[in-house]
Amino acid sequence: MSLLLQQAKQLQEQLTEWRRMLHQNPETGFEEYETSKFVQNKLKEFGYEPKVIAKTGVVAIAEGKQQGETVGLRADMDALPIQDEKERDYASSIDGKAHLCGHDGHTTMLLGAAKLLKDHPPEKGSVKLIFQPAEEGLFGAQAMIEEGVLDHPKMKAIAGLHVNPDVETGYVTCTEKEACAAADFFDLEIVGAGGHAAHPHKAADSITVSAEVISSLQQVVSRQTDPLAPTVLTIGQIHGGTADNAIAPRVSIGGTVRTLDPDVRNQMEEKMERVIKGVSEAFGVTYTFNYKYFYPPLINDSSLLPGLEKTVEDTLGPDRFSIVNPSMGGEDFSFYANQIPAIFFRLGVRNEAKGAVYPLHHPRFDLDEEALPNGSAMLAAWAHQQLKE
Repeated sequence: MSLLLQQAKQLQEQLTEWRRMLHQNPETGFEEYETSKFVQNKLKEFGYEPKVIAKTGVVAIAEGKQQGETVGLRADMDALPIQDEKERDYASSIDGKAHLCGHDGHTTMLLGAAKLLKDHPPEKGSVKLIFQPAEEGLFGAQAMIEEGVLDHPKMKAIAGLHVNPDVETGYVTCTEKEACAAADFFDLEIVGAGGHAAHPHKAADSITVSAEVISSLQQVVSRQTDPLAPTVLTIGQIHGGTADNAIAPRVSIGGTVRTLDPDVRNQMEEKMERVIKGVSEAFGVTYTFNYKYFYPPLINDSSLLPGLEKTVEDTLGPDRFSIVNPSMGGEDFSFYANQIPAIFFRLGVRNEAKGAVYPLHHPRFDLDEEALPNGSAMLAAWAHQQLKE
């Protein structure tokens, strides 16, 4: 067991206390005011001088013994607008909001890493500690970048972690290149002409046309996209009609597109609209189509992979690291990875004996708190490893 992990395990009680406090008091994107204050106060206790950027984001610098290069560590802080259904004394105290993606754990782990880096500063160089708001769909990383988080000082590389309830506590996984998919969204409205259900020939049925559109859109993936380029097109919402005996004049449809290949991503809007237009014109209806580009794909810098693997072995022990396939989920850490070399890895938090088995975003999601020291030690150790190179 490494020195950093030994000290991190000594922080177990504090880390658990911090995580539970954050878990009980979730705040959603750009509303993390109390979370931000908590982070700032802890950093000040450790001897840092934190700065607030991007409304609720917090940045601090862990100085080394000598001047040198800088690496970054990022944790996200926001919760989800989902009701917590756990039966735990630390369950969310706020109706309709909960830390069901583990960001309370990420924030806690980076605070732990901040303490470790204060007690064991790098021999040379510095570490930028980035506590980011609004990862869940509100472009928090982009806001941080726009307000200068990548500058003063510039970073040679950045790392982020995410808890993984599919992997046992004590293990780490990473991808070789693509880590997460581009996450884009679309809104579509099919506009027909309403009428009596008994006289369909006098109307333009938006519901039947929508059914044809939805069915045809699936062929964009199955027949117009390279099968070796993973792509997902999901219809998540469909709303139309108000009566059983009336033909609906319009239908609203919403969904998401996930792609790993940037070239495929750039083709999806055009391909989808071609299908939508063709079906709509064939049945005499009109439409409006709004395609929204959200998070780009998250691409790991493969040159950072050997350093991460070494960090896992030195910190957690042998045979604790594995290469896995990409996720089709989105992650706004991708905005950092688009700018500087970056690595995004996943930390095991699964423990069946403790009931920490539910997937991310599930109302009963929880994590094994024994994993908190692992995350803190991994982040601090990765920073040390990078600055030694």
